[in-house]
Amino acid sequence: MQIKALACELPATRGLPLSRLSCADIVREAQHCGIVARISDTTVWRWLHEDAIRPWQHRTWIFPRDPDFARKAGRILDLYAKHWQGKRLRGDEFVLSTDEKTSIQARIRKHPSLPPRPHAAARIEHEYTRAGAWAYLAALDVHRAKVFGRCEPTTGIAPFARLVTQVMTQPPYRDARRVFWIMDNGSSHRGPPCVRRLTHAFPNLIPVHGPVHASWLNQIEIYFSIVQRKALTPMISPASRRSRSDCCASRSITSAWRRPSTGDSREPTSQG
Repeated sequence: MQIKALACELPATRGLPLSRLSCADIVREAQHCGIVARISDTTVWRWLHEDAIRPWQHRTWIFPRDPDFARKAGRILDLYAKHWQGKRLRGDEFVLSTDEKTSIQARIRKHPSLPPRPHAAARIEHEYTRAGAWAYLAALDVHRAKVFGRCEPTTGIAPFARLVTQVMTQPPYRDARRVFWIMDNGSSHRGPPCVRRLTHAFPNLIPVHGPVHASWLNQIEIYFSIVQRKALTPMISPASRRSRSDCCASRSITSAWRRPSTGDSREPTSQG
């Protein structure tokens, strides 16, 4: 049907100064082009609904640009399935997924928040005072569902090295045969220099870099999304000083994982 075909076109291809089409836009364009003499918005919506066509919605997307994408992604997927180079991982081999969550702002609300009550949602004061920002560095043990994290004033090689040391100096990683660290290509842990630094400090550590622009392969991002929804949105910090804000933020980020999940899905437990 021509109406559905019109809905599946980008507005720019028709010279329209719009970023996306609504039902009303489709009606006007269809009448302008002579597809129909008259039609209602409701009819157009019903026709599009039949095929789940929603031109008013969009998703951002990054096309893979790493020429070695398949091999790099395959290594990570194999590790999630407890395999490396065609062999199954042993009991003393572990897989960790790591990254940094940057620029977390400490916001001190100018008035206390009000809790929810019947027929009224919780109310969070819109105005706030900035109390600085910090970075949250974390590593997720993929198969043991444990999270290790720390707050730092900023990201970088040194803060990431502190996270690695925090994890690798405690059992079972300290005495493990191999510990695979899945990471992206951020400046804190990029390329051969990172591999040399980490393997020199911990010979049993094997850095595994994902493809460029493919952080979605890294399972720590799932954890970060949970942290954002449950601990950081909305940001409510009672701290009055920057140092206190850092401590409060660290507790708010990790406290959610110290209780067992009551649902069907298992949420990670936090470790210091």
